[in-house]
Amino acid sequence: MENSLYLGLSRQMVLRTNMEIIANNVANMNTPGYRGQNLVFSEFLAEPKGQIDPKGAGEAMSYVHDTMQYEITEPGPVQVTSNPLDVAVDGPGFIGVQGPGNKPAYTRGGNFQMDSNGTLLTAAGYPVSSMGGGGITIPEGSTEIKIDYKGIVSNQDGQIGQIKLVEFDNLQVLKPEGNGLYTTDAASRAPQTSRLRQGALEGSNVKPVLEMTRMIDTLRNYQSTQQILQAENDRLRTAIRELSKT
Repeated sequence: MENSLYLGLSRQMVLRTNMEIIANNVANMNTPGYRGQNLVFSEFLAEPKGQIDPKGAGEAMSYVHDTMQYEITEPGPVQVTSNPLDVAVDGPGFIGVQGPGNKPAYTRGGNFQMDSNGTLLTAAGYPVSSMGGGGITIPEGSTEIKIDYKGIVSNQDGQIGQIKLVEFDNLQVLKPEGNGLYTTDAASRAPQTSRLRQGALEGSNVKPVLEMTRMIDTLRNYQSTQQILQAENDRLRTAIRELSKT
């Protein structure tokens, strides 16, 4: 008798996860290089609780299951900042970063900064990787910092290093890790069409109106499911009460 409750709860669990993803998109709609995420739903079949057909011909119940989340890969709008440490990626590429634990990570957020030693860092404080391995350190007293379309960093005295810029055959293999970072075990390749643009930043590709509409729709679905579960619970209580009288 409680199978309908299990079905409703499975739907509510997925709707809650979807709401968390939408809320994260809204929270990052002004984060440079952020790419929105969507949830993928699927059907999960299971035998009804307490109803085992000895002939194996019982009708399976269809639950809702959140399989994975995927990235919205369209680029965000590019804004000119004229800051020499800002770079926007033109194309499908990603910038290499030394992530937590010195593990390789990737980002589209090009709002870089320098620490007291001149090391080039992301906004979250992770070192930007160089093509030759390691990080990039800008010498003290550099007055003319330039970053060309290949990622080559130079100052008034010449070339300093080259920012690691890579591409992937499938962008959905990149797993978001927070702070604008992505990780993957898939192999990267040299950029074919991607270029860097100094003095500009790629904004988030989140569309606020669309995300707010999705949030309202998800909330309404959650509330309607809650009402159905409450009605079913009341029905079961009434049935048990009436049966106990006989």
